[in-house]
Order: sequence, then structure tokens, then C-alpha cells
Amino acid sequence: MKKLLTFTALGLVLTATNGYTAGFHLREQSAAAQGNAFAGATAGAENISYAYFNAAGLTRHEGTNINLGGTYIAPQAKAKNVRDAGGNRDSDSHNVVHAAFAPNGAISHQINEKAFIGLALNVPYGMITKYDEDWAGREHGITSKIISATFTPMAAYKVTDKLSLGAGLQIQYMNARLTTGGNHPYAGKVNSSVQGDALDFGWQLSSMYEFNKNTRVGLSYRSKVMHKLKGVNKTYSAVTGMPLTGSRSISAHLNTPAMLSMGVFHQLNDKWSVMAEYQRVFWSSFRDLYIRYASDDSMLSAVKEKWRDTNFFAVGASYQIDNQWKWRLGMAYDQSAVRLQHRTPRIPDSDRLWYSTGLNYQYNEHLSFDVAYTYIYAHKAHLDTSLTGNSGANVTADYTNSVQLFGLSLNYKF
Repeated sequence: MKKLLTFTALGLVLTATNGYTAGFHLREQSAAAQGNAFAGATAGAENISYAYFNAAGLTRHEGTNINLGGTYIAPQAKAKNVRDAGGNRDSDSHNVVHAAFAPNGAISHQINEKAFIGLALNVPYGMITKYDEDWAGREHGITSKIISATFTPMAAYKVTDKLSLGAGLQIQYMNARLTTGGNHPYAGKVNSSVQGDALDFGWQLSSMYEFNKNTRVGLSYRSKVMHKLKGVNKTYSAVTGMPLTGSRSISAHLNTPAMLSMGVFHQLNDKWSVMAEYQRVFWSSFRDLYIRYASDDSMLSAVKEKWRDTNFFAVGASYQIDNQWKWRLGMAYDQSAVRLQHRTPRIPDSDRLWYSTGLNYQYNEHLSFDVAYTYIYAHKAHLDTSLTGNSGANVTADYTNSVQLFGLSLNYKF
């Protein structure tokens, strides 16, 4: 039973952390930027939703501005050729990753000619995965659910006509719930669930330099957020649902990674603009995972992870059709932090290619709308839990993954 509890607690933290890589990192914080596959997101500043990527861009928006939007995330993940520890074939698992909606919003206000303030609400982490309770890898996870929210008060200052600086405070809340299967010598098949949450803080520093009215570059750094999750574990019969043990408190430390982003935006002529983006996510900071009992702080589990830093590259272009309509397009390459030896059934992740398009409609001088569509193709991923060193019966599988994103936002200027 202790082994089961240990793995369940471990799964909570792994799920929360893995949620920040590739398709489970919810990059979708701006429908406008999504239309360009987030190329130039750090330099674009086309509306205040871009402030999530670069707070310094607030200086490009006079008066008071509001942005409200969201993205419907529709992933498809299928586990094929599933085999248990004995090599026996299990049925394929369809729709492993479930759809979700990620809202976002921002408001900004100009204090004077140089100073600007803002507040953004974003959901940078989110995931729902669910397998059948009897599948071959039930000891490695059945259901995983992550919900997060980040509030970012921001300020920007126009140092010169060309240089703007920005800063923000990340106030980040995370909530995670998951279930894991196991076997009890007397009760037979059992499930164990855990739910935990945390509220912690980080910071953001950014800059934007405008060489002229047509060309600008942006640089932004988001710090890691050091979370201490506190949760409650319960174990119950998989057949009757009756509890087998009382709840027991656990805690775990984890650092969500720091990120460095660089972007460039260039207006070619009255019709065309081009942009590019590079982001480095410092996942190598996630090397060790420690799980402790909350009651006496004794060590429950210590695991070496050794994840790698990841890169995100994007290029895009926009075409001004007329005074009201703008067309956007872009593509990107998104690298996974999880290599074969660290891949788990909870996160069947791999490198990805993004293909995006979008439209902006300027209704009048105050009101505009953005819509975007993205198709993400994920490389095939092989799973072999014997390589991870985690407890639980071995399972192997081959995953095929893809994601569709539908973004929409409203922008209003007072």
C-alpha cells in the first residue's frame, strides 16, 4: 500500500510539471498572436493580450484598453499497440487527452506620456487525461486533471522614444487531481486519488526597442515559480468504491521553469508584415523530485528526473486586406522536454509542428475582434515505462497525437 501511495503522490507532481511542456504548456494566451503561431509575440504588441509575453509593449497602447478572449483546445491522443508486462496485447486507448477551454484577459491604463499599468489573467497550465480503469498501465495513471490561473499585475515605462521597459508579478495558483490503480493483497484492485493545490509567486522583466516605426524587437524573461503543493490522498476499492484507508496529507516542492523569449516584428509595406520568435524554456531546473509526509516531513520518495531545456521557434506573416480586415498566418516548431526514458502514460508528449492562421476585424476605432485556428501535429511517441524507473507494472505503447486550437478575442479601447 505504501508503494501505491508513493506513486500516487509522485504522479501528482509529475503531472503538474509536465503540463508546461509542448502541447500541455498552454501557450494560447492571445488569439491575435495565435494567428501567427506566436511568431513575434514578444515584439508584436498589436493589442494588450501580447502583454503576457512582453509587459513593455503596454507603452504602445494609449488610454484604457480591455482584451477578453479564450481558446478551445481539442486534442486527440491515441495509445496503440498497448502491451502489459507479460507482453500481452491490451485494447487501444482512444481520446486519452480531453478537450478544455482556456480563458484569458487583460486591462491596461495610461497614467501619463511615459507610464502605463496593466493586469492580465491567464491559464498557462492545463490538462485532462483519462484512461479506462482496467487498462494495462493503470498503475501508472488513470485520470489526471490540472487547473491553473496566473494573475500578473504589470507596469511599463517609456524610457526614450525607442526603448520601453516592463515588469510584472506572477501570482500563480495550481490545483491538481489524479487517480492511480493498484492491487491490494486482500482488497484486490484498488484506486488511489490525490488532490492538492498551491499559490506561489514569480516575476517578469521585459523590454522593447523600436528601431523605427516599422521595426521593433522584444526581450522577456519569466522567472521560475517555486511551488509547494499540499494535498490529501485517499485509497478505495476499485470495485465497491469503499474507502480502505483514511486520508493522509502529503507535500512536494517543484519549480516551474524560467523562460527567455525573444521576438522581432517588421512592417514590410502597407500590406505585409513579418515576424519571428524564439523561446528557451529552462526545464533542466527540474532534476530532482522529493515527496514528503506532511505530518513529520519524513521522505516518502526521491526521484532523479534530468529533463532537458526546450526550444520554440516560430515564423509568421500578416496581410492587411483592407481598412478593416487583416489576415495572419504562421508556423512553429515546439520541442518536448520529455525524452523516451522519462515519458509516462500521463504525458504522451513529443516534438510538435504548429500551423496557424487567423483574422482581425476592426469594427470601428474602439472595437476589434480576433479569431485564430491552429493545427498541431505531434511526432509519434513510444512509451516504455521500464525505462523511467518508476514503480508499477511495465507497459509499452505507441502514441499518435494532434491538437486543434480555436481562439477568439475582443479588444476595446476607451
